[in-house]
Amino acid sequence: MTAIEGAAGPANRIRPVVQMLGGKFMTSPELAAVEAEVGLPPRSLYLRGRSAVLGDVPPKVAAELFGIFPHWLFDFVLPAATAALDAPAAVRAYTESSARWSRINLSAVSEPGRLAELLFRVIDAADASGLALFAGWKNAERPSGDVERLGFALMVFRELRGGLHFAALRAVGLSVPEAVVADPEGGRARLLRTAWPEEAADELVASAERKPDLRDRRSHAEKLTDDRIGELLASALTEPDLAELDGRLTDLAKFAQVAAS
Repeated sequence: MTAIEGAAGPANRIRPVVQMLGGKFMTSPELAAVEAEVGLPPRSLYLRGRSAVLGDVPPKVAAELFGIFPHWLFDFVLPAATAALDAPAAVRAYTESSARWSRINLSAVSEPGRLAELLFRVIDAADASGLALFAGWKNAERPSGDVERLGFALMVFRELRGGLHFAALRAVGLSVPEAVVADPEGGRARLLRTAWPEEAADELVASAERKPDLRDRRSHAEKLTDDRIGELLASALTEPDLAELDGRLTDLAKFAQVAAS
């Protein structure tokens, strides 16, 4: 078995763990509390803070970066949030939200600093060209505490995998909303949860379903993404470190299940 083949298991298991724990703070009470403290309107720190790592991103550009949300949401939210909070302060607020969530939800993780170290080794080895949000967060200031660093590392790894997945979707001829339609865990219900009006969601579903091999294309994109993550894991980590990462991520999956409940 090659090193890349050995990395296939951890690469496949990373998606649900990182998707859940790398993004859970984004809709958390901790983020809402920080949002209120810095004077932002409700439900705006996620859009402002996540994109602010690239500066004052115009709404239309931010909508393209995030991919999944309708453009009107950014036109409605970002101008007021940008006026209320400059980019460096927005990045700090977003990072503080992650830190607070991590202290509450990840403090029971065994040796969180070690898992953060392994994740950051992969993050730092990754080529960020063409992956704008990942490039911004890869180079952002990192927390000093072990638990906070773990939460931050999960968030940045999520940006890495997300950027690679968006590229894979483009390679197979799908937009992000079309992939959501094809996702067994997504569909119309998820479009509605991400601010698409009912009529627009229905149009997206109908348009996506007209694409040949819609679900096969999405499955192929998932495999392409896992393949690229597997290659990165194999190149960034020694075999013992990869085995350790695999074990620690398996343990972390238990926390993902708790966080989802």
